[in-house]
Amino acid sequence: MQQADERRPTGLAQVSAREDDRQPDPAGRVRPAGRLVWAAVWMWPLLVPAQTLVAGRVSPIAPAAVGLVVYVALYLYCVSAGFGNMLRPPTARQWLALIVFAALGMGLAAAYAGQASGWLILSLYVGAAGASLIRPPQAFVWVIGATAAEVLLAVLHHVSAGDIWSNAFSTFMGCVLVLVVKQLIGYIHELRTAQARLAHAAVAEERLRFARDLHELLGHTLTLIVVKAQVVRRLAEQEPAAAAAAAVDIEQIGRQALSEVREAVTGYRERAFATELDGARAAMTDAGIEVSVDTVGTPLPPVADNVFGWAVREGATNVIRHSGARHCAIVVRRDDDHATLEIRDDGRGGQPSGVGNGLRGLRERLAAAGGTLSAAPAPGGGFALVASLPGSVS
Repeated sequence: MQQADERRPTGLAQVSAREDDRQPDPAGRVRPAGRLVWAAVWMWPLLVPAQTLVAGRVSPIAPAAVGLVVYVALYLYCVSAGFGNMLRPPTARQWLALIVFAALGMGLAAAYAGQASGWLILSLYVGAAGASLIRPPQAFVWVIGATAAEVLLAVLHHVSAGDIWSNAFSTFMGCVLVLVVKQLIGYIHELRTAQARLAHAAVAEERLRFARDLHELLGHTLTLIVVKAQVVRRLAEQEPAAAAAAAVDIEQIGRQALSEVREAVTGYRERAFATELDGARAAMTDAGIEVSVDTVGTPLPPVADNVFGWAVREGATNVIRHSGARHCAIVVRRDDDHATLEIRDDGRGGQPSGVGNGLRGLRERLAAAGGTLSAAPAPGGGFALVASLPGSVS
């Protein structure tokens, strides 16, 4: 029982599994019961030739009865095959069944239409079976051919002009209706396929968002915990009170990290720039890095405030982890044209290792807001991270 529970998908995997269960059949199939019901609904006109058999108005009756039974069976097979796989052309076996069905239907109509009424209706099903099984534009040719064959048989059996016109019109429109229904079912299948793909894309996007948020949240927090732990280790013997205070900070940071992870899971997490700026200053100070902050221009709009909050968090984490810097300058500029955040250190420079996911996630956030991100060695030494947003962002 325990092993079965371990194999059960959870979280986003469970969502993905449910989406897989709802994904349409790639072959565009309709369930067999639905195919048979659809075919049976339209077979009631065949009761007329069946009644002529029961009444003994056709001769010889045995070939007519056997032929009609085989005709019905082949019709059900052709319609079921046609609606069972609408996205592929007929197979050789299906073509053979359709040709035999058409020959049998036209032969029965030619042999018995002159003896009793109702047998010309077999031409309708010949056209309908072709419309079900064959894909356009060949299906239109088949329908026209079935209608023309019915008109020819009616003329040979001296059917009145009015009846010829009425029967031909009914046959043609009935077959066109089958084509329209089949086309609509195909459109429905394409719509469901598109919906399934969108659902899978949404799940994939949610996975990326969740991974990005966790990286940015926990990467910074764990770095801060490591820095605080180093402070505790240095002060433990000489300044127990200061070490205890740093340990309290570690506890608070851990609790805050738990809260941030819960907020990230809900998808409603926002980064207040002022809060993140204070946190970055404190973290870098604890790491022995001197920090200067310069703000120029008007206050940041909400979108820029949120995105720059993530940027200063990621930038401060990279400075602490990778730069080896002694000083870091954070400059925020805002005017009517754009808003810019620059984080520049005097460290070793070069592309920092192990932070690709964080910078990638930050670049995605800025791109979604219409901004850009530059992260490269600074011309005068050190490393510079520059996030820019257009002034139209509110």
